[in-house]
Amino acid sequence: MADRSEDEQLDAIKRWWKENGTSLIAGAALAAAGVFGWNAWQDYQDGKAEAASIRYQQLVSLAAGDELDGDRLGEARDMVDEIVSEHDDTLYAELALLLDARLAVQQDDLDSATESLTQVAESSSRRYVQSLAWLRLARIAVANDDPERALDLLDEPITEALAAQQANVRGDAHMALDDQDAARDAWQDALELAQQKDQPLYGVQFKLDDLGAKETAQ
Repeated sequence: MADRSEDEQLDAIKRWWKENGTSLIAGAALAAAGVFGWNAWQDYQDGKAEAASIRYQQLVSLAAGDELDGDRLGEARDMVDEIVSEHDDTLYAELALLLDARLAVQQDDLDSATESLTQVAESSSRRYVQSLAWLRLARIAVANDDPERALDLLDEPITEALAAQQANVRGDAHMALDDQDAARDAWQDALELAQQKDQPLYGVQFKLDDLGAKETAQ
């Protein structure tokens, strides 16, 4: 929970005064206790956020690299469980689940990856994080030979900031359905969106070139 600004605190005090002015003197002791309780709660929340941040950074350091061996992988996924269990109401829990999905994919465990991503997609109130989960679920659906499911996921309200990546995966799904025209259109959209937003988007031009080469050979 973020600290209140001075103006917000002042507004809160004014509202409290207006609503409780008639009993202010009688409730002075309780009011004081409430203030100390609020401060304690703020300290507790700040401490939780700091602990979650530290633990997540430890997870990122542990999971760095292409693939982990068995022991490190087990330790990393145990750490994900710990962060999610102890800090489930924080951004770090959601980021830990996204990282867990990546680790699961590295181990060809697409079911576990889907489970972690679905948890984020269904529970996150953060649009960008939720959109990342939908995009990665769509990628997994394509990998699982379920391009129709991928297209359904790509129809979710994905943030505009990820529109180029969304179009890229849409092209992959259409290609898996052997709809080359739709795939080409989606990949061209992906390139245009990436250029407009000055975002790197690797591999899309190669897919378009390859599609063109196949057409020429037919």
